[in-house]
Amino acid sequence: MEIISGDIEEAGLFLSGWLWIRGIPTNAVAKLVGIAQQARKIAADDPRKLIHSLKVGLALTLVSLFYYFQPLYSSFGVSAMWAVMTVVVVFEFSVGATLGKGLNRGLATLAAGALGLAAHHLATVTGKTCEPILIGLFVFLQAVASTFIRFFPRVKARYDYGMLIFILTFCLVSISGLRTDEILDLAQKRFSTIVIGASTCLTVSIFVYPVWAGEDLHKLVAKNIEKLGNFLEGFGREYFETANEKSHETRASMVGYKAILNSKATEESLVNFAKWEPRHGKFRYWHPWDQYLKIGTLTRECACRIDALNACLNSEMQAPLEIRRKMKEACTEMSWECSNALRELAVGIKTMTRSSPADPHMRKAESAANDLKSLLQTPMWPGSHLLDVCPAATVASLLIEIVSSTAKIADSVHELASLSKFKKPNAITPDQKENVTIIPVDNVNEGNVMIVVPHDNIESIDRSHQSSNE
Repeated sequence: MEIISGDIEEAGLFLSGWLWIRGIPTNAVAKLVGIAQQARKIAADDPRKLIHSLKVGLALTLVSLFYYFQPLYSSFGVSAMWAVMTVVVVFEFSVGATLGKGLNRGLATLAAGALGLAAHHLATVTGKTCEPILIGLFVFLQAVASTFIRFFPRVKARYDYGMLIFILTFCLVSISGLRTDEILDLAQKRFSTIVIGASTCLTVSIFVYPVWAGEDLHKLVAKNIEKLGNFLEGFGREYFETANEKSHETRASMVGYKAILNSKATEESLVNFAKWEPRHGKFRYWHPWDQYLKIGTLTRECACRIDALNACLNSEMQAPLEIRRKMKEACTEMSWECSNALRELAVGIKTMTRSSPADPHMRKAESAANDLKSLLQTPMWPGSHLLDVCPAATVASLLIEIVSSTAKIADSVHELASLSKFKKPNAITPDQKENVTIIPVDNVNEGNVMIVVPHDNIESIDRSHQSSNE
């Protein structure tokens, strides 16, 4: 029996091994198909990533020509490899990131090379006995000072890569055993090739389908504000309707705000990259990029309150319908007016126009918030159980806080419009007219007002006008 059992185990192992070997081609094809599908999805989601890959290949091809043109190779020799290394290290996705890294690498190499050469020369003239002692002291002091400076917040954000190159270059130059004239010749060749590599990166990055970090930041902030408005637009219908009347499409459009909660790191990196970029498009020199961080912080604060509101919406403990109906009008008006105000602010940022139409919506939302506060102070729930009242009171308090957060966002956007010199609503460029709809409203406070909205939001504006007319 033991012999039979052993034969069965061996046969099973042999069969498993044979099936594994036989399945290798099938598994390999399946993995290749999966990789191809993933690559296709990445390229379809953001075609700029595919274009960026082609740009990197173009830049590397250009600097690699140093090895194929004899005059260039004779001038730089093996140091031409530093141009290739510079392209690999410096070329980033956006123009600002590429420009920042290129300037960091070039200036750090120049400064550290000069100081390292001075340290090397000073140590050399003191004699063979003191030379290693002085070089070790210089390297120690420089490494300590540079590493400590890297902890400064401003340096960490914008010049960290340059400090790394500074430390590396200083050490390589100062501890070099070459003579001073040989170091000068080597430093000149390497610095020249670094400049050539960085210049190639910048030329390709700026003139071949450029990706501007400032423009991405501008769109991201506007999109985040619009996501807040999308949630508040659907909240009133979802919370105050019965389960049978709730729409799955509305719920799907309300979850976009969750991406805002983790947007801080992205916004900070985009701001740092945008500060390196030259004037482009609608963004002038010294554009107030830090104001976007302020708007982003307020947007995340509002998103946190909305997340709590969403938790109340999905909670198993819900207030009875009769209690919710008593505050339905005020809560619905608050969420609807805040939604309209946020959408107007988003449109104002996208088109870089002053979003004055958001102010009337904010006044209506604040008026509804005051009405709700007065309603909560009255004995409106006699005989109701505390567990039935608490969920409704929580929703009401969160909506009141959201109105306050929306007002702060509006103030910050107005401040951005003032600092950036946004145009007035009636000064729309031809490019903006293709993406927005202009609704004239005559005789408002003895003046003319034009409301600018995207084509996607025109239906929501129509519903707002219909409800106001009713």
